[in-house]
Amino acid sequence: MRWPSLALYTLLLAQSAQAGPLRDWLAERRADNPVPLEIAYGEDPRQRLDIYRPAGTQPAPILWMVHGGAWRTGDKRNNGVIDNKVARWQPQGFVLVSVNYRLLPEASVAEQLADLRLALQRTQQQAAEWGGDPAQMVLLGHSAGAHLVALLNADLAASTRQGIQPWRGAVLLDSAVLDLPAIMRKPHYRFYDQAFGIDPAYWRQLSPLHQLRKGAPPVLAVCSSQRPDQPCAQARAFADSLQRLGSRAEVLPQPLSHKAINHELGLDNAYTRQVEAFLASLGAGLQQRLQP
Repeated sequence: MRWPSLALYTLLLAQSAQAGPLRDWLAERRADNPVPLEIAYGEDPRQRLDIYRPAGTQPAPILWMVHGGAWRTGDKRNNGVIDNKVARWQPQGFVLVSVNYRLLPEASVAEQLADLRLALQRTQQQAAEWGGDPAQMVLLGHSAGAHLVALLNADLAASTRQGIQPWRGAVLLDSAVLDLPAIMRKPHYRFYDQAFGIDPAYWRQLSPLHQLRKGAPPVLAVCSSQRPDQPCAQARAFADSLQRLGSRAEVLPQPLSHKAINHELGLDNAYTRQVEAFLASLGAGLQQRLQP
């Protein structure tokens, strides 16, 4: 059995983002929420970063956010991706970075992962120019972005071989794709087939659980307790595997929808404060910036 409704929704979203009311709505969002700085990390128009800089000159911790969208849609300035996070943490002295990357079908998921490594490298190289401290960096991602961040975090050595210095930790916002082979062998959304194909070797290559290596930075896996595909079960299995390898991992179930887990992070609520407690635990530089 397949679940066609979400697949159809994803396809319509991808098409409508190119023209029509959704495009106009996104343009309004961009006009109402100007970004202080946009930089390129590659030649493709999608290979761009938005930098939100705090006031002051001291090196600031960096929160590095990767949007979702089924690996096929989405944008770094979409509603709910970064707005509330900037509103809360920029005044506290954080740099926030919102990342775009190439999307399906122009770029495979493996190529998207390569984009993010390139973006991470460029962020660290230029961080000092806009007040950021690459030694105090935390990765965040939502949905497909959380899957990609989980892959980055699972194998730190693959990034350090590219000259990327270790980051402090990662916050995964409701990824249901942590054990990819297990998902693909069961009934699943059709857009997973478009993203991951039929080759089990490719599934393992893009499965965070199967790419885990010793030395992975700490992880907080936020998961929706409302979803029928049970992302919290995957989050717990992923956390257990991390802990067996000697890494720190926590699971934070939330009675929120998949969308709300992203949109409500940064609002003044208990959920945001729980994420902040994790951030504060990653080092004195982050702890000092967070309000009690």
